Order: sequence, then structure tokens, then C-alpha cells
Amino acid sequence: MPVTPMTRGRYAPPAPRRELSATSADGSRLHVEIHGPGEPGAPAVVLSHGWTCSTAFWAPVVRALAADHKVVLYDQRGHGRTPAVGPRGYTTTALADDLVAVLGAALEPGERAVLAGHSMGGMTMMAASERPEFRARAAAVLLCSTGSANLTAESMVIPMRSPGGRRIAHQVVLGSRAPLGPVTAVAKRILKYATMGPAATPEQVEACARIVHACPVGVRSRWGKVLAGLDLTGGAARLEVPTAVIAGTADRLTPVVQSRRLASVLPRFEGLTELAGAGHMTPIEEPEVVVDRIRELVGGHLRTAAGEKKEKTA
Repeated sequence: MPVTPMTRGRYAPPAPRRELSATSADGSRLHVEIHGPGEPGAPAVVLSHGWTCSTAFWAPVVRALAADHKVVLYDQRGHGRTPAVGPRGYTTTALADDLVAVLGAALEPGERAVLAGHSMGGMTMMAASERPEFRARAAAVLLCSTGSANLTAESMVIPMRSPGGRRIAHQVVLGSRAPLGPVTAVAKRILKYATMGPAATPEQVEACARIVHACPVGVRSRWGKVLAGLDLTGGAARLEVPTAVIAGTADRLTPVVQSRRLASVLPRFEGLTELAGAGHMTPIEEPEVVVDRIRELVGGHLRTAAGEKKEKTA
């Protein structure tokens, strides 16, 4: 029986105002949703989810922002309602291609947005940092629970003392094709240990488990292998838009050292928010903080730019 997202409560995906399909550079079709008010003028926010997740992952963030923001979110290739592709279609270049395609399809001509990416979604923005289309559209960026390189040696899901041992063990886990199966009590305990902080609620764990367990095995494995060999530090260093970072201090997948390293290389760094006791799933574990940080970036870089443009045309 297929695993489905939550159907009630704040972690249930809200209905979009509009759905569309974006076409990437290799012809792949991406499922895109637009939430929020239909009238023009609402500031735009684009959300990019992480490995094994889907648009459903952003449910509490979308619910908080959609009253007064145009919120765009999409399923990364192979996730959610975006079809899987052939084995060669899983690369950081494809991540960048897909994001650029979504920006072109969902934003109006000349419209800019604040972009927020979680985990692989943040890596997507590092991969796209030099694309002219990205630079023309991104007013500011929020990177949540992400990293740029050396993930397998620094991850602490398997807490071995040797970085070399951790690297090998995590490579095996990331590339595994073992099915996750149904969402059982044992499965939820494992998921909470690997991806969430000790204070995560049963409802939050249930929401994350339903999303992660819905990811196809082959897609999980192929993207996992990409993450195992990832090196986007150069992309982060060329992310020349105002960029803020959020990290959980109990994140085992992308430990806080990864976010601190990003802080040292981002050219227009806007601050690191460390969430005490939070794990990897910060947009679900601490959605209020994520929403507040997005609103700050909108107020500082999107509304200000809109006001300056209005003054110049007056």
C-alpha cells in the first residue's frame, strides 16, 4: 500500500492555488505548485526540498506564508509527483537545471523571489549559483540544514571515531537500495534517531516518516550516491546574493560544522541561526524559526527592492 502524507493538521499539505509543469534542460517535467493570494504584488518565495522528501515537507511553512506571500514549491526529480529519470539524470547540474526551469515557469517576467532550500534543496542553490537565470531571480537565499562537501566523513548517523570509517559506512547507507517498507513504530524510531532532534513530537516524526518512506528506492539510492561524492564549496563561495543559514545542533546528517563552514565562505553572509536540540528536519521541527527568517529576508531584500523600483518609476 503506498505511503501518503498526513491528511490532517499543520503537517498536512495544503491545497495549492495553481499547479503547473516546468520543463528542465533535458526535457524532464517537474511538478510545481503555487500557493497564496492570486492578486499581483505579493512577495514571492520559492522552496526547494531535500533528499527523499517532497512538496509535502514544507506544509507548516507554506501554511504560515501563504496568507500574504506567493509561495512556489516543486518536487525534485524522482520525488513526489515529479517522475524519475534515467540513471544519468541524477547530478548537481540537473539540480541547477531544474531550479532554473521552475523559476522561469512559476515567476512572472522580471519577478524576483527569496529562495529557501532544505538539505539537497540548499545544495541545489549552491549548484545554480553561477547561472544568470538564478542571479536574475534570487533576491536572497536561506539555506536550512545543508552542507557543501565531505558529508560522509562528517555525518554522525553512524558515530564511528574514524572519519574514514564513517565515510565508508555512510556511503553504503546513502547508496542503499533496501526498501524502507511501511511506516511502523520501529521505522519511526530509526528515522527520528537519524534525522530529528530528541524534542521532535510524535506528529512531526509521523509526518517525516510518511514523506521519506514514499520516496522510490531507486531515486533514493541514486541521489544518495550524488550526495556521497558532493563538493559544492566553490558554488557556495559564488552564491553572490544575501544568504542566511539555519542549522540544528543535534543534526546528525549535516552536522552544524557544515553550516559553520558555509558561513565562512558565503560572500554575502546574513547570519547563522543555530537551533539548540533540533535535528536535520528544521522546517518541520522548527517551522516558526524558518518562517521568521524567510520573512526577514523578504522584508530586507525583496520588499526593499520593490520599493526602490517603484520610486524610480514614479
